[in-house]
Amino acid sequence: MTNSKRLFYGSCFALITTAFSFSIRAGILPQLAEAFSLSGQQLGFINSMWFLGFPISMILGGLFYHTIGPKRIMQFAFVAHALGIILTIYSGGYTGLLLSTLLIGIGNGCTEAACNPMIADAYEGKEMNTLLNRFHMWFPGGIVLGSLISKFMTDADLGWQAQIWIIVVPTLIYAYLFYGQEFPKPKVEAASSISANFKAMGTPIYLFILACMALTAISEFGPQQWTSLIMQNSGAQPMVILALITGLMAVGRYFGGDIVHKFDQTGVLLGSAVLAAIGIFLFSTQTGSMVYVAAIFFALGICYFWPNMIGFVAEKIPASGALGMSIVGGMGMFSSSIFQPIIGSWIDSSTADQAAKGLTGTALELAAGQQTLTYMIAFPVLLIIMFTILYFWQRKLKPVVG
Repeated sequence: MTNSKRLFYGSCFALITTAFSFSIRAGILPQLAEAFSLSGQQLGFINSMWFLGFPISMILGGLFYHTIGPKRIMQFAFVAHALGIILTIYSGGYTGLLLSTLLIGIGNGCTEAACNPMIADAYEGKEMNTLLNRFHMWFPGGIVLGSLISKFMTDADLGWQAQIWIIVVPTLIYAYLFYGQEFPKPKVEAASSISANFKAMGTPIYLFILACMALTAISEFGPQQWTSLIMQNSGAQPMVILALITGLMAVGRYFGGDIVHKFDQTGVLLGSAVLAAIGIFLFSTQTGSMVYVAAIFFALGICYFWPNMIGFVAEKIPASGALGMSIVGGMGMFSSSIFQPIIGSWIDSSTADQAAKGLTGTALELAAGQQTLTYMIAFPVLLIIMFTILYFWQRKLKPVVG
């Protein structure tokens, strides 16, 4: 007999594993740079592996979910997470960190591919929607916990390896909760659904949303993943900034239903892009306590990006189905993967620019970080233009039904 509650709790701890791998890795970037003499671009390539593994396994898991089922996908997720964690600790350098981070990203993508439809298969109606929302809260919620843990351990000089070992805790918990359980049977879709999915995914509105998703994802994950390295000399605590951002995101997503209902996804997305641009601009110009104000604007901006992009596809392009939502999510992570080394190279070039002006030490690092953030403002500014187009386009658009 299926134990739905135990499976749900296991899913939540699997998503906490994903969140810990994001926040703790963000927290130890400076230590990795020092320990292995890594450049900003090399750190960017390491970060990109987290984002590259995610869409690969998420899209493949979505395609084969009905064939192999969530149990096997989550077994593979555990193996990928465990190997990734161990290989990170014993990596020995740049190449090992690339491989280990890719494995963790693959495990994270499997979690997303398996747990969303598994919860939908296990519950019905209002209860299903409630639990899906509570499940997704644990990504920003887990980042808050991971950020605070990373800050405490960094302040206590416990070393980056000890921080990575912390990721083992939720990994073992979800493995225990899933072990020996009977998983719900996948709901078999109509034979024509895949062709209908692809037909809907070939429409102009879907392709436009894919382009928007590439920019919303990097607007969110770009500044966040580099928080520790860029903001460490701003006069504010980097991991407290990350915890503040993700804490506000968790609360905002929990209570965001009324806002979306009032303004529709297009209005919310446009407003989000404006707030995100303001937040990144403030990050690039402010120091001290004003950095926390910037974090509030940024959090309110990126809070509704991801769920509303997925929600837009589900509501406005329903014929694209679960595959359409998986591809959009995969595009977000793939975009983040591509941009990570680019952001790293921006940091390197900004450092060279500021050093040429005679800056040294912490002043150099702060100026270089803020210059890099000015480049990142381009992402939400482009989104303001695109979401304005979408807002007026959507007024004339009927849902794509295949």
